[in-house]
Amino acid sequence: MDNPGLQENPKNPTLQIDFTWRNFKARISDRANLSDPIYIVDFKVHTTRCIVVKSAIDETTVGAGIIHIFSIHPDYELHGRKGTIKALKRWKTSYTHLSNAFAPSPDSTPVTMTWTSSSNFKTWDFVCLDDQQMPVAKFSGNLWGVKKIGNIEFLGPKSTSVAARDEIVVTGLTLFYTMIIRTSSLLSFFGAIFARTGPIKDSAATTPRHDITGPGDPGTAGPLLEQEAGNKELV
Repeated sequence: MDNPGLQENPKNPTLQIDFTWRNFKARISDRANLSDPIYIVDFKVHTTRCIVVKSAIDETTVGAGIIHIFSIHPDYELHGRKGTIKALKRWKTSYTHLSNAFAPSPDSTPVTMTWTSSSNFKTWDFVCLDDQQMPVAKFSGNLWGVKKIGNIEFLGPKSTSVAARDEIVVTGLTLFYTMIIRTSSLLSFFGAIFARTGPIKDSAATTPRHDITGPGDPGTAGPLLEQEAGNKELV
């Protein structure tokens, strides 16, 4: 789904993602204040295919995402709550996840969020739509970026919500790297062929295939390699 009218607005809160090749980590900062990062992202994509997002202020784990070798449905964890980002279609970038941050109130039922995408020669844009199909965030990945790998722009009434920001950062990064793996992996190609796509259900969103974090430091994602080796992935 293209969003030709969704142009970047300098007044909207925007995060910039700067990557460091030396330690395979990224700093995510408010574009208006790049000297003070908000998040630190540890990319473990070459080992456990896991992305761990931590607070740059106190180093607590905000969330994590895991990209599967075969399945096209990545899993994530956000402040201890596990979920799945489920593909709606096999061959088109259309994904969905359930959101508590964008629900009307903390006691409300999670609402369904939808991710769509469009791309050109320089960028790959992922737009997150709320349950009313209104855009709430745009993740713009820089396809040729060496250090600056993208921006996340927040839109709408929850553009300054910390809970919404945390959710978009974790799910957006997880989806972005899922699609990079899908475009470069033969196993993901066959995973798409056999994938069970369609609308997400509560049970699918709260019982992902793997534990993102294990005992101890939730950011280490220690058991992931064992689980990848010992568990058969669902498609």
